[in-house]
Amino acid sequence: MTRAFVFPGQGSQAIGMGRDLAEAFPVARQLFQEVDDALSQKLSALMFEGPEDQLTLTENAQPALMAMSLAVVRVLEREGKIDLAKHAAFVAGHSLGEYSALAAAGTFTVADTARLLKIRGQAMQKAVPVGVGAMAALLGSELEQAKEIAAEAAQGEVCEAANDNGGSQVVLSGHKTAVDRAIKIAAEKGIKRAIPLPVSAPFHCALMQPAADAMAEALAKVAMTHPRLPLVANVTASRVTDPADIRDLLVRQVTGTVRWRESVLYMKAQGVATLVELGAGKVLGGLAKRIDKELTGSSIGAPADIDAFLKSL
Repeated sequence: MTRAFVFPGQGSQAIGMGRDLAEAFPVARQLFQEVDDALSQKLSALMFEGPEDQLTLTENAQPALMAMSLAVVRVLEREGKIDLAKHAAFVAGHSLGEYSALAAAGTFTVADTARLLKIRGQAMQKAVPVGVGAMAALLGSELEQAKEIAAEAAQGEVCEAANDNGGSQVVLSGHKTAVDRAIKIAAEKGIKRAIPLPVSAPFHCALMQPAADAMAEALAKVAMTHPRLPLVANVTASRVTDPADIRDLLVRQVTGTVRWRESVLYMKAQGVATLVELGAGKVLGGLAKRIDKELTGSSIGAPADIDAFLKSL
């Protein structure tokens, strides 16, 4: 199988996401209701109508993006008769998207995934006081150079590579003072652009250890089954199917680097030629060709996208 289904991470949320799916497909409405019930929260109303400042809160954005992705999955399965395990070789997700991928593959129930992501979002927000941490994107930098910049900037504080997104884009995370130093060092080293990111916490670095501890506790209480198709994990950039290993990797993922570029190249090495992004936005579909020119990427988030994908099969 030359296809992989991939699931977006935080930053792809937008007011109105999922509304056209809910209007067009009863199974999408049912999925959104499942998530609302699991959280005892009208998350779907927040997705459809806003306000934006509430949707972008980490504790809301994470389960909302999962709900959007799983609504697309449900429509493909029920309306399009798509069996993920027969139509793709792997699933993978960017940061929180890994939970969406695992829910799509049957490792977690939708309700458990929603509750886990609510806990994850709250724990990540609480881990570091507002203003203490920061993140910045280095555009025009490869991973090794970004790591060197981070190490030079740390000066006894935390500054680490959080996301290796591919397309010469690496995100740094850590103490704000260290990240500010990294931005200056990047400019001195001729990096094309170094941009502070509008995030509420420094994700995927050692400062997130309290959140990793919270996720270890939460994941220990949740039932997990073998995924119906292998996951390519953020932390290792390789396949995993054992639930105990997946649990361990999800805990490590909170403080670890999201090795997206390497994950995509791993899938290509296993024969994948097309990445199909399921959910909000078009970030991962767009990154595919920037990571490797031989890859193609597409994104499915609206009824017209679903129709086009089903016709292409």
